[in-house]
Amino acid sequence: MNLIDAHCHLTYEPFADIDAVIRRSIDAGVTGWITIGTDLADSQKAVELADRFENMFAAVAIHPHNAKSADRPTIAQIKGLAQNKKVVAIGETGLDLHYDFSSPQQQQDSFVRHLEIAKELNLPVVIHSREAFDETMEILEAHESGLKGLVFHCYSGDVRQTKIVLDKGWYISLTGVVTFKNAETTREVAKYVPLDRLMIETDAPYLSPEPMRKQKVNEPALLIHTARFIAGLRGMEFTKFAEAVTATTMQFFLPPRQS
Repeated sequence: MNLIDAHCHLTYEPFADIDAVIRRSIDAGVTGWITIGTDLADSQKAVELADRFENMFAAVAIHPHNAKSADRPTIAQIKGLAQNKKVVAIGETGLDLHYDFSSPQQQQDSFVRHLEIAKELNLPVVIHSREAFDETMEILEAHESGLKGLVFHCYSGDVRQTKIVLDKGWYISLTGVVTFKNAETTREVAKYVPLDRLMIETDAPYLSPEPMRKQKVNEPALLIHTARFIAGLRGMEFTKFAEAVTATTMQFFLPPRQS
């Protein structure tokens, strides 16, 4: 059993001893990682970190919170980083209307620029959408032609919204939130999404799953709890569930890059 953490932030300060984090992850059966950039400097760090570990890959982007910094020169540098062989996606990008660290217009402009890079480089996109499903879909539907693929990370939508995403041929990634007591909507989604469209992630260092929620710094090793929980929800043998979501994650992020 070899799970892949489809979305984590291994460049963040809580992971200063990254070698220990990776050892614990491998010991738990989580042997691959997609580490996600959130601004230009962090994206650079993500690429450098991915270069250190054989089964670690990076996504690069300016997070919606940081969209005010996503001017054209910065986006050009993100595009340059994205051409590294260890970069497998553009992201995370999208819209966050819960916070106002960047204005809605700045977020929209940044989002569109990232989608343009993804098309040019034939890379999939990691979507951040918080309290902005309709607005996110409006932009995606205007720019979806030519996109290789999309995954909604840390997904918080309901089954109705999920059907819209799946009908587009896109993907869903769930975090440890699915294990929380008040997450019935997310549990319904976890049962609804076909295995060939489902990924799982930690979003580390955030959102530790039950029964480890008191561990304030989430890390890839804890993905095992989310995987076991969803397997149970679906009435599946754990190893079969793990094999299925790993295959989906591999297919999304790691097919041979076309010229």
